[in-house]
Amino acid sequence: MSKTDRITVAYGDGIGPEIMGATIRIMDAAEVGLTYDVIEIGEQVYKAGHKSGISPESWDILRKNPVFLKAPITTPQGGGYKSLNVTIRKSLGLFSNVRPFRAYPPYVPSHFPHMDVVIVRENEEDLYAGIEHQQTSEVVQTLKLISEPGSEKIIRYAFEYARAYNRKKVTCMTKDNIMKHSDGLFHKVFNEVAKEYPDIAADHWIIDIGSAVVAARPESLDVVVTLNLYGDVISDIAAEVAGSVGMAGSANIGMNHAMFEAIHGSAPDIAGQNIANPSGLLNGATMMLVQLGKADKAELIQNAWLKTLEDGIHTGDIYRAQRSVERVGTKEFADAVIERLGQKPTKLKPVHYDENVSISIDVKEKPAKKKELVGVDVFIDWRGENRDANEIGDKLLNEASTERLKLKLISNRGVLVYPNGMPETFKTDHWRCRFTNPNGEVLQNSDVIELLQNVQKVGFDFIKTEHLYQFDGERGYSLSQGE
Repeated sequence: MSKTDRITVAYGDGIGPEIMGATIRIMDAAEVGLTYDVIEIGEQVYKAGHKSGISPESWDILRKNPVFLKAPITTPQGGGYKSLNVTIRKSLGLFSNVRPFRAYPPYVPSHFPHMDVVIVRENEEDLYAGIEHQQTSEVVQTLKLISEPGSEKIIRYAFEYARAYNRKKVTCMTKDNIMKHSDGLFHKVFNEVAKEYPDIAADHWIIDIGSAVVAARPESLDVVVTLNLYGDVISDIAAEVAGSVGMAGSANIGMNHAMFEAIHGSAPDIAGQNIANPSGLLNGATMMLVQLGKADKAELIQNAWLKTLEDGIHTGDIYRAQRSVERVGTKEFADAVIERLGQKPTKLKPVHYDENVSISIDVKEKPAKKKELVGVDVFIDWRGENRDANEIGDKLLNEASTERLKLKLISNRGVLVYPNGMPETFKTDHWRCRFTNPNGEVLQNSDVIELLQNVQKVGFDFIKTEHLYQFDGERGYSLSQGE
């Protein structure tokens, strides 16, 4: 990403204008040397008719300026409004979400005084692709999309981040004991990339026990890299474990653009009351300054902020009578940070940023694999009497199958129900009917079309298909539970 002194700023909704105002005042007092192009995003823009929460004119400014400092926004409920955060991340290719979590005892209560974890979350793929369909009266589908280059980008970034910031270990978290193809791909790429970084330790946790580790043993972690949804969840766990969701900043990094923000929301219930903690956005802003090559200014602000915490000047969310000196509002907290510019903490560990920190990754396109069509899953909307899988199975096998494609099995919600299914299995109106070539021959799309014509003729409503492929001779689809 190119260096710049001109950035885009959005004051957002709820507490956004207050915490952005405080952050800008601190940066200006530190003489960071930035020029701000202010855009309007969020609730009012949504209600003005822009379903994405941003106008075309603001898009032009965002694309022109490589760096965006963004306050939290409110997305109206209902009405088909899309998440602006997700839209910006994906539209500008901000593939890496970086969230550092550090404990600040005793000034911010935490059971883990030595916690210092960075969560690197994939930012563009996974369930956040937002591709959903209602397929039957009873069943809705969400597509989980994981790509090999997308996985490699985020995993390489995590290792490069670890190396740039003198981190010792990268931990991968997936659920590939269940999602063997999607999460399995991410884990496989992680193992391959890790071999190229022998100076950095690498390990893997299944996400459920990994989440427990974040909650119970965060001091054992260093850098965590994971998929989009899991990263979203464990980031909030880490923030709470560290002491406060209001303290953490976030960086969204792409090849040519970056966006910096707090991890918390717009908190409209406390808006305009001068009680919000600006620390999360301020910490996001210091990450931005490092990214912009202004490490000295980031260091100046961060150490003044730490000194403010250390001196017991606290906003209400972290104020504790036993350990705080003064309870202050948003503006007063910013004033206290400004007063301490040039000072360093003596009890908390001062920060130091390398002026030459630079992270670059290179993902090379790999040759395409040999792809062979070996079958098809035909999904059918069917209720029938008593939802008897034998009724639908026998009819498809005997009347719909072709010479090239024979019914092999039927599953319902992933569980085998035909042949030899168990009567106790609960069934919906959504049936996956798997057809394969009995001789193991490679198929053509024309074979699938012929099959679908037969399925229609015997009176079944097919709602989607999924081709079954082998890639370089390896199965590229999952088996049914019980198959």
